[in-house]
Amino acid sequence: MPDRGGSPSGPRMRVGRPSRRARTLLMTLGVLAVLAMAFVMFAGFWTDWLWYRSVEYSSVFTTTLWTKIGLFAVFGLLMGLAVGLNIWLAYRLRPPLSAMSLEQQSLDRYRMGVAPFKKWVLLAVTVLVGLIAGASASGQWRTWLMWVNGVKFGQKDPQFGLDVSFYAFDLPWYRFLLAFGFAAAVLSLIAAALTHYLYGGLRITSPGARATAAATGHLSVLLGVFVSLKAVAYWLDRYGLAVKSSDFKATGNWTGLRYVDANAYLPAKTILFCIAAICAVLFFATLWRRTWQLPVIGFGLMVLSAILIGGLYPAIVQKFQVQPNEQAKEAPYIQKNIDATRKAYAIDSTKPENYSGKSTVKAKDQLRTDADAAASYRVLDPNIVSPTFQQLEQKRKYYQFPTTLDVDRYQGKDTVVGLRELNIKGIPKRNWINDHFTYTHGYGAIMAAGTTTDANGSPVFTESGLPTTGDLGTYQQRIYYGEKTDQYSIVGGPQKELDYEENGEKTTSYKEKSGVSLSGAFNRAAYAVAFSEPQILYSGAIGDGSRILYNRTPKERVEAVAPWLTIDGDAYPAVVNGRIQWIVDAYTTTNGYPYASRTTLGDTTADSLTVGNQQRAVVAQQNQVNYIRNSVKATVDAYDGTVNLYEWDTQDPVLKTWMKAFPDTVKPKSEIKGDLMAHLRYPQDMFKVQRELLTRYHVTDPAQFYSGSDAWQVPDDPTNKDGNAVPPYYLSMKMPGDTAQRFSLTTTFTPNGRPNLGGFMAVDADATSKEYGRLRLLRVTEDVPGPAQVQSKLNGLPDVAQFVRDMKGADSDIQYGNLLTVPLDGGFLYVEPVYAQGRNALYPLLKKVAVSYVDADQPDGDTTKDTTVFEDNLTDALNAVFGVDAPTKPTTPPPGTTPPPPTSNDAALKAAIADAQKAYDEGEAALQKGDWTAYGKAQEDLQEALQRAADAGAKLKSTGSGG
Repeated sequence: MPDRGGSPSGPRMRVGRPSRRARTLLMTLGVLAVLAMAFVMFAGFWTDWLWYRSVEYSSVFTTTLWTKIGLFAVFGLLMGLAVGLNIWLAYRLRPPLSAMSLEQQSLDRYRMGVAPFKKWVLLAVTVLVGLIAGASASGQWRTWLMWVNGVKFGQKDPQFGLDVSFYAFDLPWYRFLLAFGFAAAVLSLIAAALTHYLYGGLRITSPGARATAAATGHLSVLLGVFVSLKAVAYWLDRYGLAVKSSDFKATGNWTGLRYVDANAYLPAKTILFCIAAICAVLFFATLWRRTWQLPVIGFGLMVLSAILIGGLYPAIVQKFQVQPNEQAKEAPYIQKNIDATRKAYAIDSTKPENYSGKSTVKAKDQLRTDADAAASYRVLDPNIVSPTFQQLEQKRKYYQFPTTLDVDRYQGKDTVVGLRELNIKGIPKRNWINDHFTYTHGYGAIMAAGTTTDANGSPVFTESGLPTTGDLGTYQQRIYYGEKTDQYSIVGGPQKELDYEENGEKTTSYKEKSGVSLSGAFNRAAYAVAFSEPQILYSGAIGDGSRILYNRTPKERVEAVAPWLTIDGDAYPAVVNGRIQWIVDAYTTTNGYPYASRTTLGDTTADSLTVGNQQRAVVAQQNQVNYIRNSVKATVDAYDGTVNLYEWDTQDPVLKTWMKAFPDTVKPKSEIKGDLMAHLRYPQDMFKVQRELLTRYHVTDPAQFYSGSDAWQVPDDPTNKDGNAVPPYYLSMKMPGDTAQRFSLTTTFTPNGRPNLGGFMAVDADATSKEYGRLRLLRVTEDVPGPAQVQSKLNGLPDVAQFVRDMKGADSDIQYGNLLTVPLDGGFLYVEPVYAQGRNALYPLLKKVAVSYVDADQPDGDTTKDTTVFEDNLTDALNAVFGVDAPTKPTTPPPGTTPPPPTSNDAALKAAIADAQKAYDEGEAALQKGDWTAYGKAQEDLQEALQRAADAGAKLKSTGSGG
């Protein structure tokens, strides 16, 4: 049979509609695919909600969520309506007939193509711009919450007399509204112009008028709105000058008005505001005049004025008024900047105390005695001895210690602390069950005395072993939440956990309510999707009681429950009431404090310990800030992960604002119990920010500040060659005039470009002290060697050279420990432990102690001006640096002889010891009651008694008497 269709012969394939079964199958698969995609999107939201509910901070999640949804909906709707309404209006105002021209004939094709879908096109454009605008607006949830909940600072800026809250809380929101208005006006103008052009309201090449009257009126109104917003911007710019950052060559980074701002930019902004307002009226007037002539002239005048008044005139003022006498012109504004900056960084009460560097005591014996009382010299460097802790107390390969250990106080003594956390990379056999079910937690807090080592140079542990034993007594040793714990674990179900290995494996099963329950199939499916781990859905290791633990680092948990806080880089552990608690310092910040110079937290808080160590880096909610307060002390329970936020700075308006936004999330300061209070300390990152600002702002005289003649710098760490800043050190010590040691955080300064010591600062870091947070700054008035010079002299000592040669010959590495600086009797005492680590040794040991006493009262060239010694231990080094012979040990009387009767020194020593014990007992009793006044008095009595005991003991040694 011929093929009439001209196609190859054979049966034809009919392509028809799919069968009903196929259509049903396709529809089912499509619905399932949509549901699967929706579930994937929903899983992240659902698991977040479950986590916040598990830590009992669900209000943070809901407040943040509803704020974002509200901003998304309102601003997305406003933007969509603005653009959509102007497109619709432009379409309604189209001319009834298009001019016959090639341009319009070309556009006809597009009009015909769009015609059947014009409603859908309008809807699509409206929805698209609405989604984009809504997503952008939802990111402003912090700005909205701060504006709507803002609390007054009670301080006014010196230029406009407005409360600081206007700049910190109101101005950012007004700027966002203005930016949103500009975006809506520009998008509406573009959309309306395109619509008018498409439908003939605007013509480029067609004969006749270039725009219809309707198009002219419509676009003029939109331009009038744009220019009106520009007028508002000019007005807000006036206030923005108070928080504007600029580069001032005399002082570097600068915030606030200078002479040219107050006398040129400020009036210029006012004039431009008036011109823009008039120009906007001219644009609106085109609705009646139907001509662009006056608006175009007005707009041109505004542009010209912006160039001449806003740019050229300030440049003329700067060139011919300011530069010829800049110091005098800028002095009032420099003073405002100094006052505001010192207030914003809480350094306004810090005034330099002159400290000559000349020793006020010449008797060597007295210097040696005073050196013992001046500080508890920490020869155990927490930045070096982590490998020692690791080797001696790791016990199992699947445990680890942090690279840098922490310093805390236990029984009144500086103690180096490290937690034995889980090291998942050290698990003998890696698989999903072992990684997430069997090996789930670390075990025990390891502690060592900070001021001593044993005869081999190893730490003297006060808490050690597995399980640990020592001074702490009984406490919950399991560590499910820690700095190194960044993987999830599933606990509490049928799969047993390895507790620890000591004479065989011991297992446990988690019984706390921490984490999220995986008993239900829906939760398991959600976490399987969220963690991209399908085994969570079907594994038999998960059953009744199973709970998933995640977000397990202390800083991560605090940041999650308080996303408005900036987190200190160093969370540290403390054993409190039988539990290991991570203590996390948190800050409230803003970059809207008028006249206060800004600083970059990431740069300011960097030092030789943080570079390359992200674990110790600050978690910045705002990196550029010009106001900071340590407003919150947070704790994270290492066993059950409980997060508590405690109000610390009760006067901070930024914290009060956030507490209004998130009520009942921050507990009052009064709920901090005595045991916890004893371990709270002044935070490092706050101190580093303050010391960086004080390199310039210790000067309060505008002329001297302008000249920079007394500017300082934070010296580089002399113990390494990386060129990074020296870190601050925690140390119990006495500042000049103190009668007892205080747990302090200390740092040194050097003059800009010079190595000698320019200043020394310490803050009372003990939260139980009446003077907690008091910054004391010593300005060194004489030429005293700085840390780098002392380190250089140490390296040049023959004894050091011989020690280094011996160690190198033994294939050992030398590590210099923290170079501690202590004011002593008018001079300065430097103490530095020196460690050695052999090739076959896995950890460093303390081998030597270097001590240098610098006294500016000695003439240059005198060997006593800077005496540096290098000895086997601290006692020998202190004896040598002051030229004091080691006391002779009393000999034991022969058998049968009668020992000499107790001397008055004996009685004094015994009385002092009894008084010290009494003061200690009274302090412990006061601590249990939370009576800080009594506790402070007891601590002062204890220090006084210990000093008497030390003096009596020294006299006994010097006389060789004693009982």
